[in-house]
Amino acid sequence: MPHFKYIGRSKDGERVEGVVEAADRAGALRQIEGTGHVPVSIAETTKTVSQASGSKKRLRFELGFHRKPRMRMRDLLLFSRELSDLVASGMTLGRALHTLSSRKDESAAGKIILALRDEIIQGTSLSDALTLYPETFSTLYINLVRAGEASGHLPLSLENICVHYERVQEAREKVIAAMIYPAIVLGVGILSVIVLMIFVVPRFTLIFEEMGATLPRPTLVLMHISNFMTRYGIVVLVLIVFLSIVIRRTVSKGPGKIWWHRAQLHIPIFRGVITSNAYAHFSRTLGTLVINGASILPALGIVQKTISNVIIADEVGQARERVTDGSSISGPLAAGKVFPNLLTDMLAVGEETGDLAGSLKHITRRYDNQLDRMVKTCTTVLEPLLIVAVAVVIGAIAMCLLLPVLTLTNSLQV
Repeated sequence: MPHFKYIGRSKDGERVEGVVEAADRAGALRQIEGTGHVPVSIAETTKTVSQASGSKKRLRFELGFHRKPRMRMRDLLLFSRELSDLVASGMTLGRALHTLSSRKDESAAGKIILALRDEIIQGTSLSDALTLYPETFSTLYINLVRAGEASGHLPLSLENICVHYERVQEAREKVIAAMIYPAIVLGVGILSVIVLMIFVVPRFTLIFEEMGATLPRPTLVLMHISNFMTRYGIVVLVLIVFLSIVIRRTVSKGPGKIWWHRAQLHIPIFRGVITSNAYAHFSRTLGTLVINGASILPALGIVQKTISNVIIADEVGQARERVTDGSSISGPLAAGKVFPNLLTDMLAVGEETGDLAGSLKHITRRYDNQLDRMVKTCTTVLEPLLIVAVAVVIGAIAMCLLLPVLTLTNSLQV
């Protein structure tokens, strides 16, 4: 089919250009006008849509230091929901993207939507256009869209994407919200201790030195610590920041990441939150893919990439290899001893009844509820523990400062 390169004007008078694929010149004109652009010139070209897109990529690479825009999770959810609603109402995909891009949004989300619209106009499928922004659109997102395009049910796929990511965001916000109060308590406690050690304790030290009193051992230890923090506090802070960076990099890749993620599964307080979130995410993602018609092996491969804990993700990968040999899903998952028996038993029932998607839906609901309970339990346990720990530290500092006063008072009474 011929390709036509055009130059036109948008509704605001801005210059636009691109390449469209059409049977003839009239068809190309209809495509251009369908986007709301006014064609100024149009000519047949030998350059295809993919070649035009590739030249843009090469130009950006040659210029260097080009960083593609990236949507935040909230922006991604809003874009997905609006696109789903527009397409479900009967609007064509190109028209829907044109409607969303006409807001003249200069943010990263606006730039991505505009680029997607241009790709769709030029004949690129939505799934292929999404691959241009892998930092925004995950493998799961792209594959769900591709499944919807293949089955002819793109509105339904977009709706499933919205539901999936809204639930993922909701689970993430629950965990973050549960950590806010303990983080505030811990931060206030650390700040209070620093203020006491740097500003309050040195003043008491001067008073005790002027009095010439004999100080108890706890008070002497406290004063030495305060003196060290006053003199070398900046050095200690730099070392803490440096060690934090080193530790973070160590546990973010390689053996360090494996060790840290395995350790997370054995921490008493956080283990339940991490595993419940991972199991709910596994069943939700796999169920969404199954509902959209994805086969089991590719679906498990996608699920493996979306699970944050590498231990659980590796177990999914090993189960995928066993499934390749003809096994069921539940059997390989149960063999690894990472997934709980309840989850694998519910999967087995779904496989036996032929309703795997229904079983995954029940598993998701079960572990979503368990995540809620574990988050509440974590918050209930952490709050008093942190408050008591802060009170003990500050109380110990206060007692160390009061001991010389009590000793001096007793000696005066004698």
